[in-house]
Amino acid sequence: MEGALGAAAEAWLNDPVIADRDKQEIRDLIAAGDDRELVDRFFRHLEFGTGGLRGIIGAGLNRMNAYTVGAAAQGLANYIARQGDDARHAGLAIAYDCRRQSDAFAVRTAEVMAGNGITAYVFDALRPTPELSFAIRHLGCTAGVVITASHNPPQYNGFKAYWTDGGQITPPHDQAIIEEVRKVGSFANVRTVEQDEARAAGLIRTIGQEVDEAFLDAVQESCLNPEVCRQQGSKLKIVYTSLHGTGGQLIPQALRRRGFEQVIEVPQQAAPDGEFSTVESPNPEEGAALKMGVELARRESADLVIGTDPDADRVGIAVRGRDGEFELVSGNRIGALLCHYICEQRTRNNTFPANGVVLSTVVSSDMMKEIGRSYGATVVETLTGFKWIGHQLHQYDLQGTREAPSLEFVFGAEESYGYLPVRFVRDKDAVTSSAFIAEMAAQAASQGRTLLDTLNDLFRKYGYYHEGARSLVLPGKEGADRIAAMMDQLRDDPPKEIGSETVVAVADLSTGVKKDLETGTVLHRFELPSSNVLILQLSDGGKVVARPSGTEPKIKFYVLLTGPADNLALAKTNAEARVERILNDLIQRAD
Repeated sequence: MEGALGAAAEAWLNDPVIADRDKQEIRDLIAAGDDRELVDRFFRHLEFGTGGLRGIIGAGLNRMNAYTVGAAAQGLANYIARQGDDARHAGLAIAYDCRRQSDAFAVRTAEVMAGNGITAYVFDALRPTPELSFAIRHLGCTAGVVITASHNPPQYNGFKAYWTDGGQITPPHDQAIIEEVRKVGSFANVRTVEQDEARAAGLIRTIGQEVDEAFLDAVQESCLNPEVCRQQGSKLKIVYTSLHGTGGQLIPQALRRRGFEQVIEVPQQAAPDGEFSTVESPNPEEGAALKMGVELARRESADLVIGTDPDADRVGIAVRGRDGEFELVSGNRIGALLCHYICEQRTRNNTFPANGVVLSTVVSSDMMKEIGRSYGATVVETLTGFKWIGHQLHQYDLQGTREAPSLEFVFGAEESYGYLPVRFVRDKDAVTSSAFIAEMAAQAASQGRTLLDTLNDLFRKYGYYHEGARSLVLPGKEGADRIAAMMDQLRDDPPKEIGSETVVAVADLSTGVKKDLETGTVLHRFELPSSNVLILQLSDGGKVVARPSGTEPKIKFYVLLTGPADNLALAKTNAEARVERILNDLIQRAD
């Protein structure tokens, strides 16, 4: 390599802070003449974005390693210190998942906090992301970090930052922290205190079972129908898989406390395993991830399969139908079921607030939103990413009080299998959601029905909603350039037709403007932060969305359709064919 990239690699090799093993990894690549890999490792610094870091583990500037994690922690420490002595003493809560080096990155983060005089509270073992969100508020911490790459492949890890409200960092904190991280500069500027010394000084402290108990108590207190859980708890049989992740720490307990006695864990997937050795991808969005769970459920004659991703913030399910076969339920449909159940139960319990609000994203199905409105809730759409749902929830606290917010949160969900049925967590929560999914399955069972029956009833009432999505994974600098070019093409010359469907309007969330495609007339202005998302509206009200991922090297296309539900089988067949045509057209254009 020559030029700036060569200089960056040379600086890495000459940096006295970097251990020789991490230099040798780069020397080996140079000796092998692997310029493509070297370019990817040094063409940029691993970017600290609005959610933190996420990347492939390894040596180099564009990789997750002790140095890039240390620099991120130093930038966050600098920002916490700017808030004053009380903020430093309140400290930082740290959780981590089962991935490669997660525990080491958690210790590194704690040592950096200690090096800056900031108290670090570290869980004694791996824990779910939603418990980290809870712990920040429970312990009164200034901020939090969870070391995870969520559902990414094994070679990835991440550093996700949270603020005092328990939500992921959002404006104004996100940009200010990013600036602090950029100002760190040399890795030599990262200040640390070794773990043993920091613990002796009280700057690193352990979070243990006491927070687990407080969290599980809160989960159980959120139950809306304890009676039906007691009645059905001994009958309903649930298969659960953590997909080798953190969910096994708490979710089986949460289900049993809810009253469900027959919780069967998939034994091959119960132990934490950062290689995710029994699945191609540890992502409950993908049906293959629940294959072992479904097979076990068939053998055990179970009613429900629940699976969560490695950091237990996403949850997918499969439900036994009347024919005995299991059907996977999409994220949007799980969200609709949960929204209906919570709204219905709170209405029956006379606890549905007059100022209730349901939160979702611009790329999520309208079905959940229509259900919320039918119960009298205000529905607010946010940008993609659950941090915006958490941010909006916090705004209601600020506009009112913590006990009496301006709008009272009822439920929040996004299409990618993330749900929030409670206020004591401020991020998607697979622990509490799993308990609610079991509870609503018990409610259906008490009437001799399944969740699939409930879903079909909702289709008949609100219309048939069908969605599809496809991603193009394009790693490295070349991939980033291709994704940028695709978005430019769609933005500068939007198609008038996609998959034989007429496009009538285009919404560009980078400008916040929706325009009529034919006339250019402004139809709507979004009150949302700028985001690299395009929404193409179809003539029948359907939507096609293009969105580059903010955390992974991919661009994702969504199709959201709706139509009459007089004949559910026909509606399903027609919608599936339309979605496939549209997605195939989009992928062909991308190629």
